[in-house]
Amino acid sequence: MDFRQIESFVRVAELGSFTKAAQMLGMTQPALSRQIRMLEVDLHQSLLVRNGRGAVPTEAGKLLLSHGRGILHQVARAREDLGRVRGALAGRVAIGLPPSLARVLTVPLTRAFRTHLPEARVSISEGLSTQMQEWLVDGRLDIAVLYNARASADIEISPLQDEDLYLVQARQPGLAEDPSLGAVTPPPGRPKVVSAPSGGSTATEWPAWGPDVTLSEIAKLPLVIPSRPNAIRTHVETEMAQIGCRMQVALEIDGVSAILDLVADGAGAALL
Repeated sequence: MDFRQIESFVRVAELGSFTKAAQMLGMTQPALSRQIRMLEVDLHQSLLVRNGRGAVPTEAGKLLLSHGRGILHQVARAREDLGRVRGALAGRVAIGLPPSLARVLTVPLTRAFRTHLPEARVSISEGLSTQMQEWLVDGRLDIAVLYNARASADIEISPLQDEDLYLVQARQPGLAEDPSLGAVTPPPGRPKVVSAPSGGSTATEWPAWGPDVTLSEIAKLPLVIPSRPNAIRTHVETEMAQIGCRMQVALEIDGVSAILDLVADGAGAALL
């Protein structure tokens, strides 16, 4: 296989269309189809299935797509490194951020990047920590901010900071207000209680603890929590298992905004 074949396949798989991919690559559709066919013959695998809506990758195609994206990124990095030999601080850096941090950092980060590196480009991707760690290893990301990153020989990990874990519940009479607005500072490792504004519906009656909540108390609550392998969920489940507890999962929701809306509507509590 060669670079042109890989690029052709990746663009078709990403766009789901031979026509759109041919336009993007500046080649005719028959020439593009020929590149894909040569790749399939070389690998002895069917990589794409055509249907009425376009083209979708087979299981083998999905595997090659993951590798192919990393290969394209590495080739682009090689071109950029060679460009730096000419003295221009240019090129592209791919950064991965969790959704919660991306909302806070994307604008100031891109603004600073344009100011200090006007000839360079930055690409910011959002994803789960487990997913982004895989992207680091296969070359799709250059740097990422991860929660509880797993040790690996393929990446270098530099701890940035420790963050408090919050128990978030629907606001109601008797529930402690956000302790960050007052002088209460729970000890390390103890979750804080934060109330979410109610969405107008009747919230479930939760026990009104003080600002410090133990994991055994949290284990009694129905939780609205991301699905595995979300880093925070994995971390909490591991800590609960060590004290002989299991979390009660009311809903699995992958998205902070949706989780907060459901908590405000009384669907459960959240750990964020």
